[in-house]
Amino acid sequence: MRTQHIAPAVLAATALLALTGCQDAKPAGAGPVATGSGTARPVSPPATTGAPAAAQAPAKAGTLPDLVGKGLQAAQDAAQAAGFSRLTSHDSLGRERAQVFDRNWKVCSQTPAPGPAAADVGVDFGAVRLEESCPASDPGPQPEARGTMPEFGGKSVKAVRAALPSNTSFTIKDGREGRMVLQESNWQVCAQVPKAGAPLDGRPVELIVVKFGETCP
Repeated sequence: MRTQHIAPAVLAATALLALTGCQDAKPAGAGPVATGSGTARPVSPPATTGAPAAAQAPAKAGTLPDLVGKGLQAAQDAAQAAGFSRLTSHDSLGRERAQVFDRNWKVCSQTPAPGPAAADVGVDFGAVRLEESCPASDPGPQPEARGTMPEFGGKSVKAVRAALPSNTSFTIKDGREGRMVLQESNWQVCAQVPKAGAPLDGRPVELIVVKFGETCP
């Protein structure tokens, strides 16, 4: 058999072509391809920034009507019709009674006063029952006692409980007939131990009480 001989020049050309093909093929995951004297770098996408937060719109203003003397339900309806929805009420006599049926109460005071006001302002009505007279001044809710015993004369038992720490121990006695004190907002304090000004140090509190409208012994 005759063996075919390949010329050296042909072998060299074949090797050169194979080498050139390997260089042109870019493996997956390889870096940027060199072009000329520089290097082509990946172009980063433009930075995106969120849209600027919209400026908070100022609260709309409205005009709060004069609602003193109206029934509590009617006053609340009128305030809502004028654009005010944050409505609360309290017992103007300081007895801490809840206004369960608003139609049974009338308005003695309002905060803020009638006039221009932000529509998101809270409106608070001081009220008494329809058959009661409004007080000369509204004492507002009994503030929480801090450090010393307040003066509770004339206050309701319910107001006393609201003002003192929740872990306070109470003894409550009817000062007239030995009756049971059930609805505490209907009973007023005639005497108290400890006296006003004594430190609040966890001592039990004793109250002598009568019903509102009765005379203390």
